[in-house]
Amino acid sequence: MSSASSAGESQQVKEWGSSGLAHLTGLPDGPADFSRANVLARAHQVATAIGDRLGIDVDAVSLLAGRAALLGLTRGGRVSPGGGTRLFPARDGFCALTLSRADDLDAVPALLQVNDVSADPWPVLQRWAATRPVPEIVERAGLLDLPVAGLGEAPPAAPRIRLAGSRSAPRVPRGLLVADLSSMWAGPLCGHLLARAGATVVKVESPRRPDGTRIGNRAFFDWINGQKLCYEVDFDSQADELRELLAVSDVVIEGSRPAALARRGLAPGDVTPRAGRIWLQITGYDGHRPGFGDDTAVAGGLVGTSADGPVFCGDAIADPLAGLQAALAVAESVGRGGGELIGVSMAGVAATYAALPVEASASPAPVSAPSAPPASRQASWPGADNAAVRYLVSQRHVPSC
Repeated sequence: MSSASSAGESQQVKEWGSSGLAHLTGLPDGPADFSRANVLARAHQVATAIGDRLGIDVDAVSLLAGRAALLGLTRGGRVSPGGGTRLFPARDGFCALTLSRADDLDAVPALLQVNDVSADPWPVLQRWAATRPVPEIVERAGLLDLPVAGLGEAPPAAPRIRLAGSRSAPRVPRGLLVADLSSMWAGPLCGHLLARAGATVVKVESPRRPDGTRIGNRAFFDWINGQKLCYEVDFDSQADELRELLAVSDVVIEGSRPAALARRGLAPGDVTPRAGRIWLQITGYDGHRPGFGDDTAVAGGLVGTSADGPVFCGDAIADPLAGLQAALAVAESVGRGGGELIGVSMAGVAATYAALPVEASASPAPVSAPSAPPASRQASWPGADNAAVRYLVSQRHVPSC
């Protein structure tokens, strides 16, 4: 890793401190870490490019640190600010594991090859990992569908774009219909920015598995989804109805592994073609493993520095960084007529940012807690807008030939 030149260092470091991101990076009982100040500087550039193309103001600071402000989070060193992911040493490096879903916790005994674990599985997991090499940990946890990462395992990756249909004339976001099938943060953030630019965005949720960010503090969910229509549909028993929505949509955002939609007949090739449609696939690790914002950041090597070694950088930082990168890719595609399949890997985006020059960890610059984003409209409940969405589909539906 190279050092940044002193010429641009001061302003970037000051902004990192004032943004709340330094507050979220470092040991909980130690100083804030400034080593990743250039991440925010690059995010500002991406946000400006998005704003230019969508005709809106995009505040990178708010998007990277806003969730932490709404949820009252702070730095935890090797415990992610949100608490669901841990970074711990293995025999030959470091790895990260996320246990944010009930299924994740249920899989821990199988990972450890024991009958049961205590209510707090982390101490035994850390002891288990300390005696094993990173590749073995990643392979075994991956077989159990656990979100796991080896530090720095993922290479930098730009969005993968390929032509997947016919183009339309170049367009603007206003008036586009967006089907947002994603959940959590990266995909919904992309949809949020498109909604602000005038697109009609439909938040699609299954009654069997609504967006997990609805649970608990609703402020974050409202912030990212308050401008969307909320549509509830069973991806299995109502797959035909969902397919009709996808068929008339100008942009589709999916945040699950592509195989999950493919086995339901909802993959891009299963949907009636539409000129100019953009299909965005955001994955943790190129579609083969589950991933969340903290573990994918570790996979990309995007971590902070402390006296004890690597620590988490920001709050699930791969999520908003990937959401920004996805929004820019979609905005550019809209401007050239779409007809494209766009793949964004959260780990690949994190690795791209991790490759930026690294600043000194210590700085006398002031450190501020994150500031909350502006108050947002309360999001609708699941299915509250089903009638409106069905009407939109009926108005836009073009029968297949």
